[in-house]
Amino acid sequence: MKVVIQRAKNASVSVNQKIVGQIDHGIVLLVGFSNTDNSKIIDYMIDKIINLRIFDDENGVMNKSLIDIQGQILSISQFTLYANCEKGRRPSYINALKSEQAQKLYDEFNTKIKLKNIKIETGIFGSDMQVSLTNDGPVTIILERN
Repeated sequence: MKVVIQRAKNASVSVNQKIVGQIDHGIVLLVGFSNTDNSKIIDYMIDKIINLRIFDDENGVMNKSLIDIQGQILSISQFTLYANCEKGRRPSYINALKSEQAQKLYDEFNTKIKLKNIKIETGIFGSDMQVSLTNDGPVTIILERN
């Protein structure tokens, strides 16, 4: 599982020019799954993401987590995180989990975040989405777990 985390002042995702998800102050997650991912990895990643100290404290030091600031999440499915560009000019997505299985894990991921009492908005899995955000910092972190 691979997740790109972007700290955001605000963010939204649109499909067919209609906003389908929107947050204020929190993080945007680009979420991709590989063939080896499972529920245990999802649990690990959620714990890491929501407790990662990437928000400023009163001294301007990144010392607070998403939970500490009562931040929100915009979660976007992103199979292209598993693009392999080693050969040729066209990326290969052979390491990305097939769509039907990936959607199940993506739904599980988002549901488990909701159960942590964190406001989460999502795009529409498999859709052509336009994501807009004001990246705060900018702070962008890549997490990966096999």
